[in-house]
Amino acid sequence: MTRPRILLSLLALFILSACVKPVIYEPDEVVSRAAYTSNEPPSITLVTVINNSTGSGGHTALVINASQRVIFDPAGNFKSRSVPEQNDLLYGITPAALSTYYSFHARKQWHVVTQKIEVTPEVAEAVFQAAKNYGPVPDGFCAASTTKILRSVPGFESIPQTFFPVRTMKAFAELPGVETNKIYEDD
Repeated sequence: MTRPRILLSLLALFILSACVKPVIYEPDEVVSRAAYTSNEPPSITLVTVINNSTGSGGHTALVINASQRVIFDPAGNFKSRSVPEQNDLLYGITPAALSTYYSFHARKQWHVVTQKIEVTPEVAEAVFQAAKNYGPVPDGFCAASTTKILRSVPGFESIPQTFFPVRTMKAFAELPGVETNKIYEDD
């Protein structure tokens, strides 16, 4: 086998290995028991984790406040006993769970940017269903899967398909009515 073929084979194995991660799919009854419905208006919140030194994006997620509040945490590594997961969709997102999720990502090296936009109940539910049906996301595809879901729903067609969290964040900021917040922690 020639050197270029060996390198291509190794590269293919590396790429495929990035796609192999454990699929977490907790039972429906566990998810049903954990379901949380917020009194807040229906909304979509883009969550972007930003490196404090470089300004580059490290992660993208969506907080979806629809018939229940969930977090689409594609290729994420947040774990909590009170937050069951099915294919990168986290359920039981109470105010305490949401605060814990943000705190998990905000630390000395990283801060969290949240961009919230109120939407109709129908749009919130469409994003929720799209996230629920998406399936598990391989590492490195958090922004790509998030932008694909958003682009499939009316009102978010302008979001470009991208692998880059900061590009996603900048495009989301252009939507009318977005409320931006930054979360810094030092632990």
